[in-house]
Amino acid sequence: MATTDNTSPKTPAKPGTRKRAPAKKTATNSKASTLSKAKETARPLREEADNMVSKLKTSAREAAETGKEKTTSALDEVTAMVEDVARTIDEKAGPKYGSYAHRAADAISGLSETLKTKQLDELIDDARDFVRKRPAVAIGAAAALGFALTRLFRADADDQNDA
Repeated sequence: MATTDNTSPKTPAKPGTRKRAPAKKTATNSKASTLSKAKETARPLREEADNMVSKLKTSAREAAETGKEKTTSALDEVTAMVEDVARTIDEKAGPKYGSYAHRAADAISGLSETLKTKQLDELIDDARDFVRKRPAVAIGAAAALGFALTRLFRADADDQNDA
């Protein structure tokens, strides 16, 4: 008795069935070609993005340096005002009470000198260390600063609307 084996190599292929190897190879080649074109297209975009990031870093550094200079100038002015107030308190209430204002002026002056003498990178490292050591104080200071800036900008916008 003869048996039929459908998997035998001598069995003729059924109509509609073909080898898939050429289609798979074509798809792989197409995929590689598309990937190559995508990389080629992305290269100039990546270079442009790197240039933009570099320009942004430079602009941010320049803005930070300008802000540092303005801040030290403002702190020097505040120091002078607090010292004037301290002298007035010395004259009217006595040196015992004026010493508090003198200490405040010295602290502000010390902060200004620190900002003047340190490089921007050192200041950033100091700020990072402070935030790591005292996160609650940093969050509170950020909230207070945000509140103050909001008030300042709102007041400025109100002044411009009135004009």
